[in-house]
Amino acid sequence: MLSLTHNTRIYMHVPPTDLRKSFDGLIGLVRSTFDRDPREGSWFLFFNRRRDRVKVLWWDGDGYALWYKRLESGTFEVLTPQPGATTLELDATELSLLLSGITLSSAHRRKRFAASA
Repeated sequence: MLSLTHNTRIYMHVPPTDLRKSFDGLIGLVRSTFDRDPREGSWFLFFNRRRDRVKVLWWDGDGYALWYKRLESGTFEVLTPQPGATTLELDATELSLLLSGITLSSAHRRKRFAASA
């Protein structure tokens, strides 16, 4: 079961990923592309070229876990990062909308308080 806390960081690998990669291959991508430690508790998303499959890699405290979803029809939305970027950070709401098939560009956020950094 997937459970997110409000402070879970979620990172998406923008270029298509060969989803035949398992734990070690995806951990290598996290270290090289994201330049992050995969055991920090963040979630890392990887999509295939057709955008009909996604793998999520995370460290759950005592080992790595993979979550894999294959759509029977349709595709996941293609998100556009900053020019030249290969990674993108999402929040829990964006991830939920993305996995549910809701187009993020048409979803509007209402104004909320945000602590200054």
